Amino acid sequence: MKNNKIIEVDPQGFCGGVMNAIRIAKQVRKEHPKERITILGNLVHNQYVKLALSTLNIETIDDKNKTRFQLLDDIDEGIVIFTAHGVHPSLYHKAKEKGLKAFDASCRFVLQTQQIVQEKLKEGYTVFYIGKNKHPEAESIYTLNGPVFLIEKEEDIPLDLKEPIFVTNQTTMSTLDIDHLFRKIKKLYPEASFNNEICNATRVRQEAVLNLKNQKVDLLIVVGDPTSNNTNQLAHIGALANIPVIIKAETVKDLESYDWNNQTIAITSGASTPKYLTGQIINYIKTGTIHPLKIENVLS
Repeated sequence: MKNNKIIEVDPQGFCGGVMNAIRIAKQVRKEHPKERITILGNLVHNQYVKLALSTLNIETIDDKNKTRFQLLDDIDEGIVIFTAHGVHPSLYHKAKEKGLKAFDASCRFVLQTQQIVQEKLKEGYTVFYIGKNKHPEAESIYTLNGPVFLIEKEEDIPLDLKEPIFVTNQTTMSTLDIDHLFRKIKKLYPEASFNNEICNATRVRQEAVLNLKNQKVDLLIVVGDPTSNNTNQLAHIGALANIPVIIKAETVKDLESYDWNNQTIAITSGASTPKYLTGQIINYIKTGTIHPLKIENVLS
């Protein structure tokens, strides 16, 4: 790799919600050194964070074909930690019934959205929730008691419903997609209320990638886990910014087959991507050297 220009797209590293979830998991282990600790689903969407937590003897239980409610059936003892994505309120009751100690690592912005939706349902609103089906954050909303409609695309917008209508969204969606769907819903339901809940960590990362359209960028590397919605949205935004080549990578190992020369390479990362992994990639492009992965550095 020679004569490449690297643009490190700010911000990088964990967002506040991810840092808080990791802090809670580590603190629970410190305070309960001998108890079994199980995370209900992935604490955050990054498999290397999951591996790092396993070195602290913190188990993760996940199954894409099961809801969080069903996953809880597989935990019979010890401590359960709810992930950063939020959970249905009934999970607390079920965990207590099973005799489990429960700790909540939910992101405060996700909890804020849950609270708003619950209030609107009590006020008699029908809720349109824009999000991803089976994503844990969305699941914690669209499974609430009451008329909640999950909307992934324009065709999912219900027709001819009685108002009042309240519209909100998953915190990690594309800002451009949300704006598009808000406009479409507004045409069908002019009196609807709208509340854009995209979190700031997601928004600023997307805006930074979109601003790359004002620079000559040959290649965008998006670092993050393939199951991370906010990471995938960065690649989507990169395409909208007309960046010609976009590569999604989890670690530096995913880039071994590439050899770039005289390229302008922009590097961004999802909000659940360890800065350590992004740093390895930046170093590789600069020096051509791949350093061994030290899993103990992932949670730093």
